Amino acid sequence: MHSETYNIKGMHCASCSSLIEKTLKKVDGVKSVEANFGTETAKIFFDESKTNIHNLSEKIAPLGYSFITTNPLNHDGHYIKTAEQMGMTAEEHASHTGIGQSKYQKLAEVSSMRINLISIAPLAIFSIFLMTWDILVQFNFAYPLPEFLVEFFHHLLPIFATYSLFVIGKPYLMGFYRFLRFRKANMDSLIGIGTSVAFLYSFIITTFEETLRPFLNIEHTYYDVTIVVIAFITLGKYLEAKAKIKTGDAIEKLLNLQAKTATVVKQGKEQEVSIKEVVHGDYIIIKPGSRIPVDGFITEGVSFVDESMISGEPIPVEKKVNDKVVAGTINTTGAFTFKATKVGAETLLAHIIKMVQDAQGSRAPIQALADKISAVFVPIVMVLSFISLGAWLIIGTSYFGFAQAVSYGLVSFVGILVIACPCALGLATPTAIIVGVGKGAKEGILIKDAATLEKLHSIDTVVVDKTGTITKGRPELVGFKNSSKLSDEKLLSIFATLEKKSEHPIAHAILEYVRLKNISSLEALDFEVIKGKGIKGTIEGEEYFSGNAKLISELGLSFDEKGIEKDASQGKTPIILANNKEVLGVILVADAIKSEAKDAVKSLHKMGIKVIMLTGDHVNTAKAIANEVGIDEVIAQVLPEDKLKKIKELQMQGCKVAMAGDGINDAPALAQADVGIAMGTGTDVAIETAGITLLHGDVSKIVKAIRLSKFTMRGIKQNLFWAFIYNIVGIPLAGGVFFPFFGWLLNPVFAGMAMAFSSVSVVANSLRLKLKKL
Repeated sequence: MHSETYNIKGMHCASCSSLIEKTLKKVDGVKSVEANFGTETAKIFFDESKTNIHNLSEKIAPLGYSFITTNPLNHDGHYIKTAEQMGMTAEEHASHTGIGQSKYQKLAEVSSMRINLISIAPLAIFSIFLMTWDILVQFNFAYPLPEFLVEFFHHLLPIFATYSLFVIGKPYLMGFYRFLRFRKANMDSLIGIGTSVAFLYSFIITTFEETLRPFLNIEHTYYDVTIVVIAFITLGKYLEAKAKIKTGDAIEKLLNLQAKTATVVKQGKEQEVSIKEVVHGDYIIIKPGSRIPVDGFITEGVSFVDESMISGEPIPVEKKVNDKVVAGTINTTGAFTFKATKVGAETLLAHIIKMVQDAQGSRAPIQALADKISAVFVPIVMVLSFISLGAWLIIGTSYFGFAQAVSYGLVSFVGILVIACPCALGLATPTAIIVGVGKGAKEGILIKDAATLEKLHSIDTVVVDKTGTITKGRPELVGFKNSSKLSDEKLLSIFATLEKKSEHPIAHAILEYVRLKNISSLEALDFEVIKGKGIKGTIEGEEYFSGNAKLISELGLSFDEKGIEKDASQGKTPIILANNKEVLGVILVADAIKSEAKDAVKSLHKMGIKVIMLTGDHVNTAKAIANEVGIDEVIAQVLPEDKLKKIKELQMQGCKVAMAGDGINDAPALAQADVGIAMGTGTDVAIETAGITLLHGDVSKIVKAIRLSKFTMRGIKQNLFWAFIYNIVGIPLAGGVFFPFFGWLLNPVFAGMAMAFSSVSVVANSLRLKLKKL
């Protein structure tokens, strides 16, 4: 079973996505189809032995749709070679095959819409002027136009309307045609039927004026309605298309992070090559200000790298030998050489782009109701429009006479068809999801799908692993006590001199601290490891010991045992330095708490979210860290299966649980939780299992992710509310339901205006998410 996402040309409304799904699902070999109006894509699962994209494209072509991008098949239904196979860059491949050009095609489509808008705008302005003048004359606010002008306009408007309908309105006429031929309707069909009926009625009146004078009001035609409605729809579509392009700019910005070339060392010489020529194991030179082309690790040099475009963190990160660097980040000051370990689609940047694309194209559960309504919306609206016309002709004739009843009936018929807007419903959820997922990516929050984003807003309990989530996951020097007459610098130098010959992780923590303080070490003689206790060595003619309390006790030296025990109970490891006479000082090493952890927990509490810490560590260590950070509940000394049981237990109590972790042992719990959050510094297993990945393992991004979810869901609910209200109020108003009570009947011109701006307002509301501060 093959799965692929394809961009589709011709999707103009939510009913289009429903129509595409229904049509393709009937094809033998197609398992499922998910069409998304917001992204104008369709994700198709199909059996390649039974069908291919060429066959599927033929099924939707008569309905006015076609696959335009990411199509891996040629006209015979066979796979087109990839850019790598053809020895081309992605840009050259797109140009050669016509694949991956959706952005350019969308811009071309917007440009075409702009030209149409410019050409119809003067006609619409002229028509609105005439309509407004007629209204002013009725209320004695203006004088009637001279007879010769009335006669001139009487013949001019049909010409304007003909151009508007048959040139600018061609897509809507095609929608009408496809409805008549294939019995498949969408929003274009509604506009096409409404404007065609208005035009046809007016044309018959104009052609057979004298014949119809006894039966109809021949003074009243609807050419102006045809012109202005098509103009407003064109304006709405133009604004909507421009706004929709902006909703997806996160992907474009991520793509622009990719370097085009790399400076590779080959046979001892520097060569600038295309990014596609970089392979595993290449040594790449990075100069100040250069963008890093692929993922790898530094083999030579030290620098600071700006990773803000990947992680959202504004401060450049120091990079030294053996540190990882990732594609898309920018080197700031120093120069270095690194070895390529991941290229092409393997890089973190490529993974992020793929994840964002998949998430933006996915559906949120909240969209289900809108999808169901959109699927039956157009047929229901068409039935309502004919019912309204029939009611006016049958009931209205007895009250107003046939001529006036026909006039009212036609206004209602066209008004219902024009004002009904499945677009607002169809855009309500996907546009907000696209913007929300894109904003998350900019902040270093990768969201796997829309369902995860929706679930996150209702989370009331966050369960965190200690190591790598609350703490840094590596030992650091967190305390230093000098009880000697030596200076702090001298004492630390002695510590470093002894520890630099040790392979213990604690020794690395001490050496890193000393390095950052720019303290130089000395020379040690007679170095010896005292197994299970510590080390000793002679420095500047004096023997020194560095180790645990047991070593110092055996030396017969006195020390602050209670203080050492207290430090140990808080999860700190004391390293005591002594000579043969006395204890000189103590260094405390621990898995340090992340600087942002306290603020993150405090922010979660403000949001009414309970924080629980699960850890395999000793209960005293866990409690000490929990107390310092402000965590509500601690469960220590747990096994991986215990973490899973705790998540299930919380869910049985009715809690909505998010689990944050970074290790393989967290994967089962991440999968069980309502939302799994992987810290980006963790294992691939944890990242694959989780619904959300936080790059660089910043725990404060849990808060940002929840805020993003709440903002996005609020935007979706606002969009759906206005889309439903708009249709619930607009359709009855256009149909004349309020006419018997208040004399209200909506002119189709205003219906077209309202319909055009309803979808624009939904997209604009979604775009407001970009301005929200997380």
